[in-house]
Amino acid sequence: MLAYLVRRIVFGAAVLIGTSIITFAIAFVVPADPAIAMAGAKADPQTLATIRTELGLDQPVYVQYARYLNRAIHGDLGRSYIRRENVTTLIADRFPATALLAGAAMALSLILGIAMGAIAAAYRGRAADNILLVISLALVSIPVFWLGTMLLIGVAATIRSFPLGGYSGATSLILPTLTLALGSAGYYSRVLHTSLCDAFDQDYVRTARGKGLSRARVILKHAMANALLPLVTLAGLDLAGLLSGVVLTETVFNWPGIGRLAADAIFNLDIPVIMGTVLFSAFLIVVVNLLVDLLYAWLDPRIRLAETG
Repeated sequence: MLAYLVRRIVFGAAVLIGTSIITFAIAFVVPADPAIAMAGAKADPQTLATIRTELGLDQPVYVQYARYLNRAIHGDLGRSYIRRENVTTLIADRFPATALLAGAAMALSLILGIAMGAIAAAYRGRAADNILLVISLALVSIPVFWLGTMLLIGVAATIRSFPLGGYSGATSLILPTLTLALGSAGYYSRVLHTSLCDAFDQDYVRTARGKGLSRARVILKHAMANALLPLVTLAGLDLAGLLSGVVLTETVFNWPGIGRLAADAIFNLDIPVIMGTVLFSAFLIVVVNLLVDLLYAWLDPRIRLAETG
């Protein structure tokens, strides 16, 4: 496991370096002048030249990248051209809101998805299975931005006092959580349904049923343990994406998270914030994927045996 952990850390570091190279290269393609963004379009050429010198923009590209990578390793992601604040501080201020939304959405999606998948598998081939199949496919097919907008319109038409944007308490968490959770719940239910149906055909499940155990006990105690393994990987990947900031949902609901920060930065061509949020998102994805792999190996000893063998 130690060798496996070292290999994954090295691979993760390579992914982060590759991400930094790509984002840094894109910064030179984007038609935005940092000096003009900071000083304004009416600034005189001398002022613009001074700003470019202070930012090191007059240096060769490889020198600029080396300086950026060195600062990033030490936690300095640069300074926002528009907000005039440290990018690391901006991300740190926005991350708690994103983490709160991600945690709530993940919890709700797992609860709904596992419940729907288990019920559908328990009644495989019956009316309940078919109804839940249609519901889950509908949830997966609905675009997130459309669902969020419809929830806003529907709530605004019925509950006038309901918060429709920003974060002002627990009630403001309901709509964005539903928007993010429903689609994932539909997908999780189908994955779990398939895994449980495969488990029902295994010998150990048939043996448990032959001993007279109830259907619910067989599902919860025997089949569910193995059927949840694919769901662990999917949930880990989704959690990494949620923690990175869901741009559309946070924009629709004016949620003060990383996704909204990235959207504003793209709109204003604030290159340091764009690069910082992308690199931070890549870091979260690498870390969460590593944790999911370790959890998967802990849940399934066969993976550890394969690694050591």
